[in-house]
Amino acid sequence: MSASEAIALEAALTLADFTNPGLVVPYLQGKDAAAVIQELSAALQRERRVTDLLQFYHSALNREYLCSTVTEPGWAMPHALVKGLDKPCFVLGRCPSPMTWTKSEQRRVSLVFLFAIPETDARAYMNLISGMARLSQAPHLVEQLLKASDTFEILNVLKQVKLRGSRPHPS
Repeated sequence: MSASEAIALEAALTLADFTNPGLVVPYLQGKDAAAVIQELSAALQRERRVTDLLQFYHSALNREYLCSTVTEPGWAMPHALVKGLDKPCFVLGRCPSPMTWTKSEQRRVSLVFLFAIPETDARAYMNLISGMARLSQAPHLVEQLLKASDTFEILNVLKQVKLRGSRPHPS
């Protein structure tokens, strides 16, 4: 292993390492939680992160209705476990204008992060969630996410949020 490869292995992961351009939906069409979760679940299936779309969708939606994941600064972070998934990933959707997430959850949502989580890798998921917490505490980055003109600008913002104590996942 060369010195540059060793340095690369030590480099911290960023939020962008858990998604890709096909997992960014800059203009959501859905108008409520069920429609948005369906739209984002379909993106996970297209990118081959989820094989059973209906099972994943129902799991994420049921979990969301049992316990809302809406948080400040106007985000929803639904999630579901996926058997056989090797590392956590997420799809990010941006609402054209803030929407009411559910009838029982009246707070407005502008960004939705739908997580697909391996059944057996809680540590990687916790690292990812800690990165989301750091992002939520950086108002300038949240503003950049909301104003980004396209998928690649969104990914560039996510690259600025490093995850502590993490190493790249082996390919």
